[in-house]
Formats: sequence, C-alpha cells, structure tokens
Amino acid sequence: MGNKVATFSEQQLEDYQDTTFFSRKEILRVHRRFRELQPELVPRTMSMEATRDLRLPKSLINTLPELKENPFRDRILKVFSSNGSGDLSFDDFLDLLSVFSEHAPRELKLHYAFRIYDMDGDGVVGPGDLKAVIGRLCQHERGLTPAEIDAVVEQILDEADVDCDGHLTAMEFSHVVARAPDFVQTFHIRI
Repeated sequence: MGNKVATFSEQQLEDYQDTTFFSRKEILRVHRRFRELQPELVPRTMSMEATRDLRLPKSLINTLPELKENPFRDRILKVFSSNGSGDLSFDDFLDLLSVFSEHAPRELKLHYAFRIYDMDGDGVVGPGDLKAVIGRLCQHERGLTPAEIDAVVEQILDEADVDCDGHLTAMEFSHVVARAPDFVQTFHIRI
C-alpha cells in the first residue's frame, strides 16, 4: 500500500475534476493512455509544468485507435493543441478527451465541432470549408465530381445559411447540427 506512486498532487486532481467532465479515476486513466504513447518521455508523476510543457507529437497521438481512422484527426489535434501545432500536452489531451466524453454538454461539443469544420480558421464555415469537409467524409467512397460537391455545398447553404451571407456562423451551424439525432453519439471517444 505504501509503494503507490502519486501521479498528480491532490490539488492537481481537484483542479482537473473542476475543469473537465471526468472523475479522478478517469483522469488517471487518461494519464495512463497519454503515457502509453511514449513511456520513456512521459513521467509517472506529472508536475504542473510537465502537464503543460511536455508535448507528444501528433504523429504519436494519431496512432490512437479512436483517431487513426477519423478523417478529421489533424483538425481535431490542431483545435485542441494549445500552441496550434497539433502536438498535445497532457492538459490538451485531457481537454480533447473531456470534450469528446459522454458527459460533455451538447453545446460544448457543438462549439468544438464548429471549430473543427472551420478549416481555414476564419470564424465561419464557408463554401471552401464545406468542400473540404465533404472531401474528407467521402474519401473512402466513390469520389464525387467537383460539380456534385458544389451542388451539395449549395444545398447545405440554401438550407442552413439563414442570413444568406454565403457562410455558416457558429449559431447557424449549431442550429443545423443540433437537428442531427446522432450528433452526440458520433462526437464521442470512450476512454
């Protein structure tokens, strides 16, 4: 019983519980998953500095089974990377898994889905973003022709662009996605 190594201080665990949708046990499980990616680099005991400063490269994080086949894995990592590189600190990794957890509220999931689909980072989901999203979603299927992709983009904007300004704001995006009954189940990673 006395040999157990504390991964985090009591204060760190309390802070993580306050800022995520995880229990202590789940936070420790997330740390174990993070450490398994590169055990020689990630210490068993994490200081507050190490949780922010030590980063695992996106090439390692992309090997997680939950991300490996996701056509948006690079966007997910970029959005959750606090420095925008796609490399993740433990804090970034914990945030990612917390937002994708079953306990995260729908509104938070919608916020991050919008950021992931906003491919160019301009604060709206425009025609270029929609074309890129469609391309990623159809990459394993029979390829759509450029005319078919344009028609799909036009249809989406006709139905969802309430103010007819040629792109989707976060509010318009949320309104459309909220109508998808399986959104919460598909925007989910089990730890």
